Amino acid sequence: MSELKSTKVNWFFACAVEDVPENGGVCVKHGDDQIALFNFTRRGEWYATQNMCPHRQQMAISRGMIGSVEDEPKVACPFHKKTFSLKDGSCLSGDDYQLKTYPVKVEDGKVYIDVK
Repeated sequence: MSELKSTKVNWFFACAVEDVPENGGVCVKHGDDQIALFNFTRRGEWYATQNMCPHRQQMAISRGMIGSVEDEPKVACPFHKKTFSLKDGSCLSGDDYQLKTYPVKVEDGKVYIDVK
């Protein structure tokens, strides 16, 4: 017999599409949490991660530069240049750090983040 898992979805309205610069990011507050939200227009994709860089515990990821390594979308911490996958949060710099990632959806010009 298989076990069914319940997946709770908790979408919250983060901002309007025009509030996020093309190929850039912003910081969104949700309760006490800071979330980095990215509009990766070159790829036609949106991503969200924790805003705190796990390397030096600074709230800076939303100000990082986004790009791609091969086909992997990434963000680089603006202070320490550690790079992280925007898909799964893994550190692409070879270090044992991880960013928490969040699903993002865009509907009718509004951006939502799932903070389950």
